[in-house]
Amino acid sequence: MKVKICGITNVEDALLCESLGADALGFIFYKGSKRFVEPEVAGEIIAKLSPFTVKVGVFVNSSPEEINKTVMEIKLNVVQLHGDENPEVISKINFPVIKSFRIKNGFDFSVLTKYERVSYLFDTYLPGGQAGSEKEYGGTGKIFNWKLIPEELRNKIILSGGISINNIEEIYKNIKPAAVDLSSSLEIKPEKKDREKVKEFFKTINYLRELIKW
Repeated sequence: MKVKICGITNVEDALLCESLGADALGFIFYKGSKRFVEPEVAGEIIAKLSPFTVKVGVFVNSSPEEINKTVMEIKLNVVQLHGDENPEVISKINFPVIKSFRIKNGFDFSVLTKYERVSYLFDTYLPGGQAGSEKEYGGTGKIFNWKLIPEELRNKIILSGGISINNIEEIYKNIKPAAVDLSSSLEIKPEKKDREKVKEFFKTINYLRELIKW
């Protein structure tokens, strides 16, 4: 199971997560996010990372032209779409795509069939206004009902939404996703990771991998 740490805004956090074993790091380019980072700053961080670490750019309802330009300029590897992007928009993106879906009771999983050649990320649905004035597209730290995820999809998805050291073992036993995506549970504040929390999380991950041959 892969681990992506999202909401990276500075070199120190990026190098810490990379050194402890993060497979991917996420940079958020949505100005409505508390974890927004300017593309130029993200590019400076990326230049200091290993070529074997996957760099993910998180976009919300940006144009394909803007996305392709940003990816090229700062050398991202993957595009993560966390807004209301449709399949037509995705077809114009020239790089690997992760498409997020915000899950709630009654979510129609058949909609996934409309999206070809993308990886699925499942996050928690939270209507605008419940957690602030901006519509919440992610990073809420809230867990959705994992039992809603169809069995045949569980080992294919990236799981997000409230993942922490407290539930990672349960996730392995009951979901076994291809990857997990964390942000808020490892923070001191939205733009800064907590060094000790990050270290403890990866210590737990490594223990579980050894114990259960993850």
